[in-house]
Amino acid sequence: MRTSRSRARLTRTGLAWAAALPLVAGTLALGAPAAEAAGGHSRHALQGTKPLWATKAADRGATAGSEDVTARVYLAGRDAHGLAAYAKAVSDPQSDSYGRYLTPAQVRARYGATEQQTAQVVAWLRSAGLKVTRTTDHYVGVSGDVTAAEKAFATDLHDYRKGSHTYHAPAAAASVPDSVKNAVLTVSGLDNAPRMSRHDSQLPPPGPVFKNAGPLSAYHGQKVAEDLPSAYGQKQPYAVKGYTGAQLRAAYGAKKYTGKGVTVAITDAYASPTIAKDARRYANRNGDQPYRAGQLTQVVPKKYSSIEECDAAGWYGEETLDVEAVHAVAPDSDIVYVGGASCNDSDLLDSLGKVVDGHLADIVSNSWGDVEANETPDVAAAYDQIFQQGAVEGIGFYFSSGDDGDNVASTGTKQVDTPANSAWVTAVGGTALAVGKGDTYQWETGWGTEKSSLSKNGKNWKDFPGAFTSGAGGGTSSSVAQPYYQRGVVPDGLATANGGAAMRTVPDIAAVADPNTGFLVGQTQTQADGTLGYSEYRIGGTSLAAPVIAGVQALATQARHGVAIGFANPGIYQRYGTGAYHDVTDHPLGAGKGLAVVRVDYANSVDDSEGLLTSLRTLGTDSSLSATVGYDDVTGVGSPSSQYVTSYKP
Repeated sequence: MRTSRSRARLTRTGLAWAAALPLVAGTLALGAPAAEAAGGHSRHALQGTKPLWATKAADRGATAGSEDVTARVYLAGRDAHGLAAYAKAVSDPQSDSYGRYLTPAQVRARYGATEQQTAQVVAWLRSAGLKVTRTTDHYVGVSGDVTAAEKAFATDLHDYRKGSHTYHAPAAAASVPDSVKNAVLTVSGLDNAPRMSRHDSQLPPPGPVFKNAGPLSAYHGQKVAEDLPSAYGQKQPYAVKGYTGAQLRAAYGAKKYTGKGVTVAITDAYASPTIAKDARRYANRNGDQPYRAGQLTQVVPKKYSSIEECDAAGWYGEETLDVEAVHAVAPDSDIVYVGGASCNDSDLLDSLGKVVDGHLADIVSNSWGDVEANETPDVAAAYDQIFQQGAVEGIGFYFSSGDDGDNVASTGTKQVDTPANSAWVTAVGGTALAVGKGDTYQWETGWGTEKSSLSKNGKNWKDFPGAFTSGAGGGTSSSVAQPYYQRGVVPDGLATANGGAAMRTVPDIAAVADPNTGFLVGQTQTQADGTLGYSEYRIGGTSLAAPVIAGVQALATQARHGVAIGFANPGIYQRYGTGAYHDVTDHPLGAGKGLAVVRVDYANSVDDSEGLLTSLRTLGTDSSLSATVGYDDVTGVGSPSSQYVTSYKP
């Protein structure tokens, strides 16, 4: 993960170089009765629309009435409670409705907003003086000034200090007239912390080149640093060059399955201009099956926004990793990339909406997110509605759990990531993976890395084992209640770690993520001389784990004779305690036996002209999180074993 960011702006989760609703609740639980507005008209409050940072102490007074506001009013549909209930039933292997999915047209007919509901919402917004800019099956977009927004939502907007900036936000929860309360799910955009509006028609070129220095091992343990200091009582191996498809397929039990007949969607922001040729070249160079004509397709917007703020070129590597990882694990599956116009919530929601509205795939890999403290219930409700609609159609969403462990080092607060915290998605944690000679699975440990640099005299590792650098995201949500499928599996000590009621715990499942045992990718990058050129490098993060699990799910779907798995968590937890998983722990070789690899990096990330940096990377030390026997907050139920894919056979 890069740096922490605001609720409105998300970053890719884990190109690690070298408050949602309970599962049984309907989304309209966000609403609550409000006091009558001026003129005696009763209103319905939309809880969660005032952000937590809009406090009395931060209040700088009323926002100017002429200031611009851009917002979305999300539509609840004709039966929000029924949608949530059926999404649960159709996903539960113990339910009579299990697997009885609906088509997108059936979902719209049964649960979507009616024409009358949409017309009522549009009429109300226009009567308040707001301009309707867009109407979709999911929301009504509006723009206008503060005065009109205050009239529409019966709340004052004030300026609030947040960090070193000042933003406007509702001084109290927004509300809607009772006449449209059943039509409105929530509203987002009444705060502008931050909300970028600049639009561009072209994307920048690929970012600067990154290369791995050697020595590099082709498999774990191939090359050992015999001339460097020992650690944990022995000489340690050099990091791998980067695992490829054959090694990952062997590690996670692919057997004869290839994902044939299955489509995997990938959502990220923006779109790499070289993805097609990079993916083909990578497959040809690394023994993966060549792409068929039409096997990889893209659905991208006509225009992009927030190019600089979102570091658009940085997302190219994310798309490249996701595409190449899915193809490496499930070489026959079709891949459709659905790019967002920016890294903002609204644009990423649009991408997810495209997948659901067109049922573009049964499996959706998502390697992006934010910390839970930056999410608000209004946006969480909008995401959950999309996830529920997907579940009803038989679509499963897989989100990376984060790359900063418990997030204390990066944010100062112990918290999980979102949307991985949603009870309606599969949160994918991370491991460090050892694949030995002959593609043999040796062990996995939870991803959590400590770094110790080689001393100047080369005789010891400084400050051994060193400081925490990165690790799989996990922990206990502060806003999402424990879903039914985690009961009896997640230890009470984790579920109630925040005190009080049992809450959603992350992750659900895991796969390789540690960049020191990562995946080899190939990408066109901007070389040191300014030209564009293809090169390959090792990469990791739960941005890798998510597409790997998506690929494994494609294999499992094929094993089910093409019958969609849908929202996978009930089935994932149903398999807990069976041979379907590697039970990943911090000490797979036994108590007290530390794990590490030696890594050599270019000081300038390109070549040795500015020297080399040699370090020891201790594995299996994820901040305050621990990979233990049974379910844990680093790897969930574990990683797929050789029996996982075949466990889905009818």
